[in-house]
Amino acid sequence: MTQELIDLKKSILEGRYGDALAIVDELEGMSKRAILRQIKSFLRILLIHLIKNQVEKRLTNSWAASIRNAIREIKEVNLKDNQTSYYINSNEWEKFIEDQVIEDAIADASDEVMNGKFTRSQLSGMLDKSQILTTATSLLALTYNYSPKELPAIMDDYLSQLAGGEDWINR
Repeated sequence: MTQELIDLKKSILEGRYGDALAIVDELEGMSKRAILRQIKSFLRILLIHLIKNQVEKRLTNSWAASIRNAIREIKEVNLKDNQTSYYINSNEWEKFIEDQVIEDAIADASDEVMNGKFTRSQLSGMLDKSQILTTATSLLALTYNYSPKELPAIMDDYLSQLAGGEDWINR
């Protein structure tokens, strides 16, 4: 990105505004790709823990913290600088998860679920992917409706409804 900024400055100083605008467009594209990569990373963490929860039928403090953190970070990163629009809109999560993230999350989760007992393909066959997708999109929907201050308490209610959630909340 440093070279692009040098080129941008040079283009402006030389009055080549068309070139400068092309560089700005390139920088905007780079920024959006970086943000989507960051969202994808947090989303993968969310899905890994939802997969572990579904298969192991329990919820640990660590998993709950990871799910909460992933949702908080996605909320923060997904909101554009204008504070009124998003990189991924609420109706786009399902396709984004299916196209970009779920298979990576299953592969990573296969190393963790029941201490790596299942291969990726075995784990994939065991999962109710539609349930994981429903749970993930429900949690992600909270990011559009609640402030960062309200989100942890609301998430605790949702987490308590997961497998093992009642034991977790009443610990």
